[in-house]
Amino acid sequence: MILQSEKTLHKPVKVKEASQQFYTDILKGMHRKPKTAQSKYFYDATGDGLFQQIMAMPEYYLTRCELDIFKNKTHELASIIMAGDAAFDLIELGAGDATKSSYLLQHLFAKKASFTYMPIDISGNILSVLDKKLKADVPGLDVVCLEGDYFDMLKNASRLSSNRKVVLFLGGNIGNMEAEDALSFCRRLRKSLSPGDIALIGFDLKKNPGVILDAYNDKAGITAAFNLNLLSRINRELGADFNVEDFEHYQNYDPVSGACRSYLISLKEQNVMIGEDMISFKKNEPVYMEVSQKYATEDIEGLAHYSGFSIVGEVSDSKGWFTDSLWVAE
Repeated sequence: MILQSEKTLHKPVKVKEASQQFYTDILKGMHRKPKTAQSKYFYDATGDGLFQQIMAMPEYYLTRCELDIFKNKTHELASIIMAGDAAFDLIELGAGDATKSSYLLQHLFAKKASFTYMPIDISGNILSVLDKKLKADVPGLDVVCLEGDYFDMLKNASRLSSNRKVVLFLGGNIGNMEAEDALSFCRRLRKSLSPGDIALIGFDLKKNPGVILDAYNDKAGITAAFNLNLLSRINRELGADFNVEDFEHYQNYDPVSGACRSYLISLKEQNVMIGEDMISFKKNEPVYMEVSQKYATEDIEGLAHYSGFSIVGEVSDSKGWFTDSLWVAE
């Protein structure tokens, strides 16, 4: 009798309609040279939990640095945002639980600023939780939740109100874009705004390379588990048969370009089934996962200028590792 291998026994599951885009994007990335995976798919229930652990790591400075700004330099942010005393809409892209922005909201509310908070998120559940939280923490705050794509919801915000717009894009999330994509994003943001509107964007700054690399390559292996979890998600949702132990996380940082990039490395020559598609991996072949771009002051200035903004303020944390840059639409 011939025993069948685990690969032979592989039975692809039928991809659910809700997962079809996931399936399409993963296959498209795996057929590229080099292979790639979109980091937005890191965030299933397990990935969310692992990212919470990452943010709590002593090495992961980003969250603490921007929180330092919003907790201790709120008045500096508010003084620029409130200039002119006109009513405005405070729009947060990817609001999540608004941990950082809640300090600004409470400060503006206490100063009796005339504004409406409009959090935008793709998750209706997160927005529902946030709405309840803000009603409890800041009674009387005017909140309009917008569920969906950033730019679609910015259009909705303009239709709902003619007030001046102040858009928050926090967490250094712009660093998850390649340089050309970041410029395209900022230009699209400018087209969504009117002259005089403000964008407040968080940038992780270039610093000692060891500090940056440690933040994305922790000794406890949480970041590695976070990246490898994507393979487990592909197995579960797309009927793949990745052996997670046959891949390892690799991180590098280029202090010249400021690009901190993560990869998964195939530890052997192997074939993996994703649904009914077979993907071949060479030994030591990388799968590019994501970039975490770090910026110098001149990089931020150039990005603002070439996307149609002028910088009207910079507020940095106490270490000078992170900055929230305030831009006005020209």
